[in-house]
Parts: sequence; C-alpha cells; structure tokens
Amino acid sequence: MIYRRLGTTDLEVSAIALGTMTWGVQNTEADGHEQMDYALSQGVNFFDTAEMYAVPPSPETYGKTESIIGTWFAQRKNRVKVILATKIAGNGLKWIHNGGDINRASITACVEASLKRLQTDYIDLYQLHWPNRGSYHFGQHWTYKIKQSSNEQEIDNFTEVLTTLKELVAAGKIRHVGLSNETAWGTMKYLHLSETKDLPRMQSIQNEYSLMYRLHESDLMEISLREKVGLLAWSPLAAGLITGKYANGARPPGTRWTLSTRFNQRDTPQAHAAVDRYLGIAKKHNLDIAQLAIAFVLSRPFVTSAIIGATNMQQLKTNIAAVDLTLSNEVLTDIAAARRDFPIPF
Repeated sequence: MIYRRLGTTDLEVSAIALGTMTWGVQNTEADGHEQMDYALSQGVNFFDTAEMYAVPPSPETYGKTESIIGTWFAQRKNRVKVILATKIAGNGLKWIHNGGDINRASITACVEASLKRLQTDYIDLYQLHWPNRGSYHFGQHWTYKIKQSSNEQEIDNFTEVLTTLKELVAAGKIRHVGLSNETAWGTMKYLHLSETKDLPRMQSIQNEYSLMYRLHESDLMEISLREKVGLLAWSPLAAGLITGKYANGARPPGTRWTLSTRFNQRDTPQAHAAVDRYLGIAKKHNLDIAQLAIAFVLSRPFVTSAIIGATNMQQLKTNIAAVDLTLSNEVLTDIAAARRDFPIPF
C-alpha cells in the first residue's frame, strides 16, 4: 500500500480509502465487517463515511453506515488502526438537523450523534459534506447558480463553523477538519480565516473526480497542490458507469442505478460513448477497466486518496489492487486523446 500525508497533518493515509456508503442498503452489516477486515489486512487505514449514509439517503437509512462501523470497532477492538473520516450533512434533508444549515448547533449535535453511532470517542477527519451555499456537484454543474447572499453572511458562517470545530478539536472529539463538494472560493476563504484567526485548517477536499469528471483540474487543482489541501476523490468509477455494466440500458439487479435514480445525470449518450472509448483503451493495453480508472486518479499529483466502494468482495479486491498499477505513457496518451473527444460527458 502507498501512504500519503493528509494536508499539513502528521497523518499518513492510504492512497486507497475505503468508501462505505452502500452499507445498510446494498450491503449488510456482515458485508461491511468483511470489507473492513479485508481492507485493513491490505494496508487500507483510511475509512470514509458520513452521517447521511446509507444511500440512497432516507430517514430510514440515516446513520446506518456509521452504526455498522461502530459495531465493527466494538467487536474488533482496533479503533487505533483506522484513520476515520465522517461528514456532517449540508442543508436540504429535512430528517437531518431539520434540513438546516451547517452551524454551531448542528455541528455540536451531529458530532455527538456520530461519535455514539461509531462507538468511538474521536473522529480523525470531520468534513462538511456540502456547503450551505449549494454545490455544483451531484449533477448540478450544468445549472449551478451562486446563492444570493452577501459575502459578510457567508464569512460569518464560515467563522462560526471553524470556531465550533476548534472547540471540538480542543475537547479531543475531532482531530482534523476538511471540506467536501466545495468550490475554489469557499476553500480559499476557509484557509484565509484559519490563517488570520488561529482557527482549524481545512486539510482536504472531497470532491468528485474520475476519468469522466475532471472539473477539479480547472482551478481547485492548483489550490490542492499549493495550499496542501489534497483531493479525496469520490466516485473514481463514476458510480460504476465506467465499468460498462450499464451499457445499452442495462440495469443489473442490486446495482445503484437499479435501486435509485440519483445517478441519472450520468446516463447520457456522450457518457456511454466515452465509456466505450475507455473500455477500448483498457482492452488495448490488457488492463482491467476499474483498475485503470483508479490508477489514473491516483497518478494525479493533487490526489491524496481515491475513495473506492464495492458491493461484493471481488470488486473490493480488484479496486484495492489498483494501487499497484502504474500506467504507461502510452496509456496516458490514449486517455488524454479520449478526454479531448469527451471533455465533460455528463
């Protein structure tokens, strides 16, 4: 396993992070425990979850994934072996802090609830799942509009958030903090406040990134590199699309696209044409397509970890093994040509 520094902290996290959001819907508690056992045995020390999980999000599945991780910690007695990341949900979901903003009250309550479900007394990385201002992720980039609010309002909220997080760090309940689904403006404002007001520093940014979704390279890439706010890349397989399993309208039983319409923004003719191109590259170079996609993400200098998810053990083993794959210049050249033809396929 390869390990990389998390921001400016002293934590060395595995380049492969174990995603968990299917545990509680597509996967059982026993499945989750088996995946964590195997991942840890392969050197994966970085687990990512969220209070909102399992997905698709609902009042019935809220908190289920954290609870599954909590029972594993309780049974295995190995909390110290894991660097644990979780997230507070942003606004908009009525069953999570009444659908309200991330602020002092919601952070305080949600940290306590997560700690209880996770059966631990500290969280290594506490992330803001999406901004109060909204996000261009989750398929919103074609219609995204900036929230009509004053800079003063937003900065006041950022300051309240960081001040609350500082208190929780001092109390030993969280160690470090990070962003998710954030913009360049938001990231830099948080960094400025941490520098000028002696507040916790955002150590990472968890945004979508894959062969087929490379918006991070437009501006956030330079921030990740220069400011040491590394990318934790979610959906490196584009929610499974890039494997080709949804080609020609296929909806295999038990898969995400069968269970939910949340990923419909990826179901475009351009996206499927791009998948065919990347499948061709994998075949040409005798590579597994999932491993090619994950290895590409890991080859980017601004990436700290790729967050992989699996609904069965064979997927998990294949995805983790991608850390050992180094793509040749020939493969990278073919990928670059495909990107020029399909720059933003969904």
